[in-house]
Amino acid sequence: MYEKIDLIAGLDIGTTKTSVIVAERDRYTGEAQIIGVGSVPSAGLRKGLIVNFEQVVRSVSYALEDAESMTGIRADSVFVCFSGALTTSITSKGMVSLGSTPRQVTEIDIQRVIEASLSEISMPNNYCTVHTIPVTYSIDGQRGIDDPLGMTGVRLEVEVQSIMSPTATVQNVVNCAERAGVSVAGLVIKPLASALGVLSPGEISSGVAVIDIGGGTTGITIYVDGALKRLTVIQIGGDHITNDIARVLKVPIEVAEELKRYVSLGEDFDAYDEELEFMVQGKRGFCSAGQVHEVAYNRLEELFDDFIKKELRDVGSILLPSGIVLTGGVAKMKGITEMVSEVLNMPVRVANPLDSAKMPPGRNGSEYASLAGIIKYMNIIEKCPFKFIGPSITLTSTISSKRGRSYGEDVHGLRAIDFFKSVLNAIKRTFKELF
Repeated sequence: MYEKIDLIAGLDIGTTKTSVIVAERDRYTGEAQIIGVGSVPSAGLRKGLIVNFEQVVRSVSYALEDAESMTGIRADSVFVCFSGALTTSITSKGMVSLGSTPRQVTEIDIQRVIEASLSEISMPNNYCTVHTIPVTYSIDGQRGIDDPLGMTGVRLEVEVQSIMSPTATVQNVVNCAERAGVSVAGLVIKPLASALGVLSPGEISSGVAVIDIGGGTTGITIYVDGALKRLTVIQIGGDHITNDIARVLKVPIEVAEELKRYVSLGEDFDAYDEELEFMVQGKRGFCSAGQVHEVAYNRLEELFDDFIKKELRDVGSILLPSGIVLTGGVAKMKGITEMVSEVLNMPVRVANPLDSAKMPPGRNGSEYASLAGIIKYMNIIEKCPFKFIGPSITLTSTISSKRGRSYGEDVHGLRAIDFFKSVLNAIKRTFKELF
């Protein structure tokens, strides 16, 4: 029975917390059973970026130990999820001929057409692609094809979304995980993982936007007609609300965090005039709930009105029948659905992970959506190797001398890795300045 079980693990390095999820997957059925979630407060990150390497390494080590204490299993290989500050996505298209007479599309043809689309990308020297995602295929002008393998035609076209992050940011994430004692089997950008963790197939098919508001960043993932149309990361998150409260009320960050959790963002906040008491260095302080409400509301209104509304307008909110899905730690604030619905004039709901029932109590809320999404991502790329294509660079392991291998050599036996390598070679030829 043991031989049928495949252990898989994911690591989420966030600004506020660092978490590890461990699951057992039956190799025959493909079903993944979550057996443990480790989580500890993060240190060494600001606005989604690593600012103290050793502190992040310690956070990762503690999270791994916490997961091990729950499961009795030490993960030695993980898929790493990171917030991806300064991440953006770009669309490109490619076309290849299948010959003068119609024939069936092969995996080699899919590889060729994706390579052709990647050759059209103009990418800054200091950036790399974290994911290359085929959005839609066309055969002989027939559009809207999800999987062209085995179909017949003479011309194959593809539209892809390439999700790009600074190369140094990606490498630092890998270095931290490796220094903590685990090999990195793959990478997942956090907004994508969060979307996979909370969305139903029906929502993806109809059109939906997922807003993942974490401690240091906000990720926006937009699906239209079942395809990923945009992914963006904004460097504003819950920590900014806390910092604003601390500055306005002149209180420590810890006090501001507690005050933030009390208020509601709804206009009908019935405790608006209530006096709140707090302690600073043994002395009592007071403020009104209305003061905290106003600061928190103004910061979130800026986020949605000035930044997120633009992203939705560029795509076209009319194409999002399933509206807005909020997740992340800030999504737990009282009254946030009413506030966001008013600002964006769209239906809004707060989502916990689809697999929350399989996750430990207390570690299955909206702030753990990306963690659940890592497991979903790993299952998808095993079953559909062309769905998500990995990084465009080879990232060197910081402990390769101990393990005798480097990043990219172990992806839990995924057959997609051969394809990843072939696409990698094509990208190398196109973007030599990255290597």
